[in-house]
Amino acid sequence: MSATFTQTILFTDTDGRARWRERPIALTEGKPAAMLSPLMPSGGYQLRTSPVGFRSEFHCTGEPQWVFILGGQMEIFLQDGSSRVFSPGEHFYSADTLPAGTAFDAQLHGHWSRQLGPDPLVTLFVRG
Repeated sequence: MSATFTQTILFTDTDGRARWRERPIALTEGKPAAMLSPLMPSGGYQLRTSPVGFRSEFHCTGEPQWVFILGGQMEIFLQDGSSRVFSPGEHFYSADTLPAGTAFDAQLHGHWSRQLGPDPLVTLFVRG
């Protein structure tokens, strides 16, 4: 049995709505005490800090990217009213891009996020 890393993915489903799914990534490299995934390409990274009280509008992800929570908490809300909270050390892969040839509809597409709790939100975005 090989070790795996669980990738949490925010994606655009066939009906245009953002949803969550999980995908295992096999850890096939390294040694038994430090298993690694194969090297994955990336297109750069950005660091962001959002103050206490930050809240975005509904939007789609421009380019798929990993989102790592470094400090504070981030809550992601979907069109169906559900939400998930991510804390320091947690991550998700944001790939809920607008379908090609589609005009953005804030009643259908995307997600919104907010800073949660007493600490500013600090995130690392790694383009994938």
